[in-house]
Amino acid sequence: MEKIFITGGSGTVGMSFIEQYYKKYKFFSYSRNEKMQVSLKRNFPNIEIILGSVEDKLALHTSIAKIKPDIIIHAAALKHVDSAEISPIAAIKSNILGSLNVIEAAVDNSVPVTVAISTDKACSADSNYGYTKALMEKMFLESHTTKNKFSVCRFGNVSHSHGSVIPFWLGLKADKKPLPLTHKAMNRLMFSREEAARLVYSAVLKSQDESESFILSRKMKTVNMFKLAQIISQNIEHVGLRPGEKLNETLINEKEVSRTFLEGEFITIREYENLGHNKLDDEYSSENAEFMSEKEMVAMLIEADEDLDKSLLESRIY
Repeated sequence: MEKIFITGGSGTVGMSFIEQYYKKYKFFSYSRNEKMQVSLKRNFPNIEIILGSVEDKLALHTSIAKIKPDIIIHAAALKHVDSAEISPIAAIKSNILGSLNVIEAAVDNSVPVTVAISTDKACSADSNYGYTKALMEKMFLESHTTKNKFSVCRFGNVSHSHGSVIPFWLGLKADKKPLPLTHKAMNRLMFSREEAARLVYSAVLKSQDESESFILSRKMKTVNMFKLAQIISQNIEHVGLRPGEKLNETLINEKEVSRTFLEGEFITIREYENLGHNKLDDEYSSENAEFMSEKEMVAMLIEADEDLDKSLLESRIY
């Protein structure tokens, strides 16, 4: 059984990946969040948990040297745009220096495959968070060799991840508080945590099969945040854009279009031009992707919180 070492393994994506592939791999979750690590261990007794930060080079290297994993999934990061705007040094330590520690540990210990989790905010970066993730992508692609393979998964928004807008809004709704909305025209590309885990799994398999580095993403649907807020509550408070925030976000930018390769729902970005026809015609963003219907948004909300009163939500649409 192959061994997978996941940094930030007790986060949303890590937990979803472990849940879906629990019986396929031997998992080691490396995270500094003790509470979440203990919870993860209770839900999945066969995994091993290790308390540590990717910023701690010695602890990270020591853990990987002892385990000798076949695969590393690098999901640990400072993930919130506003936090990175307020604390850029913390973002650099976690997202850039922490990622460099992962790369060096993987190379020093001859880990065959290492996959990093990135974000649409790294594409055409316009925030501290985006800048750090854009550099992380370049670092991983630069480090790739046939002996130590490095690849990247580029996500949109994971619809019900910890600290994201949907659980935040649902909590405010339960407390009878207004939902803060930055702008009526705010659009975001979203997919589920299960789809996110499957994207990572596809990147792992692709890395094992291929000799080239790549960034792997997939087609996602756009959610208009005002329409989503209206489904949850009519008590909406307009608060204006936060520092570093944009109305629309790009998953594949104009410069990358010629280097895209389409395989069904998956979009692979390579370091050379695609001379065939299986590529995007234009950049892929929350502005031009297919919009999620109200029915699909309701299903997404119910998936995010199984305790929601389904009839109340559906009564607003059907």
